[in-house]
Amino acid sequence: MLADFLIRNTSEVLTCEGPAPRIGRRQADAGSRSRAVVAARDGIIVFVGSDADWRRDGTLTDTAVMVDANGGAVVPGFVDAHTHVIFAGDRRDELRRRLAGATYADIAADGGGIVSSVTATRAATEAELADATRARLDEMLRCGTTTCEAKSGYGLTTADEIKMLRVLRTIAADHAIDVSPTFMGAHEVPVEYRDRRRAYVDLVIRDMIPAVARERLAEWCDVFCETGVFTPEESREILGAAREAGLKLRIHADELGRSGGSRVAADLRVRSADHLIFVDEAGADGLAGAGVVATLLPIASFYLKLGRSAPARMLMDRGVAVALATDVNPGGGFSPSMPFAMALACFTMGLTFEEALVGATINAAYALDRQDRAGSLEPGKLMDAVIVDGPAVDLIRVGAEPIRAVVKRGRVCHAR
Repeated sequence: MLADFLIRNTSEVLTCEGPAPRIGRRQADAGSRSRAVVAARDGIIVFVGSDADWRRDGTLTDTAVMVDANGGAVVPGFVDAHTHVIFAGDRRDELRRRLAGATYADIAADGGGIVSSVTATRAATEAELADATRARLDEMLRCGTTTCEAKSGYGLTTADEIKMLRVLRTIAADHAIDVSPTFMGAHEVPVEYRDRRRAYVDLVIRDMIPAVARERLAEWCDVFCETGVFTPEESREILGAAREAGLKLRIHADELGRSGGSRVAADLRVRSADHLIFVDEAGADGLAGAGVVATLLPIASFYLKLGRSAPARMLMDRGVAVALATDVNPGGGFSPSMPFAMALACFTMGLTFEEALVGATINAAYALDRQDRAGSLEPGKLMDAVIVDGPAVDLIRVGAEPIRAVVKRGRVCHAR
């Protein structure tokens, strides 16, 4: 076999290979291969195995790139399955208020929260949004993310939601990270519709969704199903309209309380139910039976000071596939780092390192319906990888610099 890219001199390669998603005990199998090499051609993996087997069966092109891992580990490029990475404005003042004791509800009641970001995003030009979003994606890439989901939802008018999604499409055309766009006009009821919320739901269904589908601007539709935001009935209606328009479904569920979001997720068989901090055993059983992935966001719980995390171990024990994501956003997702999400998953949710890694790679890829091309190191998939400066477990050394290099489609996009 012929290759134009090779990673060699590894201590181990954690491939995360095999059928997706990984459920139950299978989530603990990260597919460790001692001292393996990984070879690719034209950005696609063609070989993962021993150096001896490669020397016997493989050949490099004259212009091939060889990367020396210097005895470090190699893992798949991270898949960040839930972000609000496109927005304008700065809400770090809310972080200071939260540290002084203000709650999410207190801040929202004072005109902060999502409403604040909506005001800033509506006022921003496409160029301003693009520049700010590229900078955030660059941060995520340096932290090892090679594929991510990105939501609209800070426009809340048809024109501004379309503006956000068009910017995402422009960025995705030339950024190293593969972007999976999500329409989230149902992120909040805007201030001007607070006394006529039914009219806003109708706007989302009758105007926004058709406009998004017409331009093929999004792959997914998401709804914030939460007390005080969108009810389970409204969420079903919006997601049903999105499905009819050709969009795939995901949902914010049971983040701030038992909102009924997990039941909506199970009934509609959405691909991913996200947050799930307050999901109970019955909700977990429904998700498992419907094949819904639980995308958990420990960074959001951490920065929002919620005092609890999603019950990852309970979800896994009841047969739900668990994925991880950063929830990059202006109000509570202040870290672009999937390794930080993994560390929190290990130390606040009870996951093992291998379970967290699978959650950040192949299960997260499944949550985005990208398991056929991303999330693992195996022939036929994209040559997306993170090279660690030491053993793989060093990834959860918060504050260290464990990432030696990030590879996207067979090209080193970041190197330390």
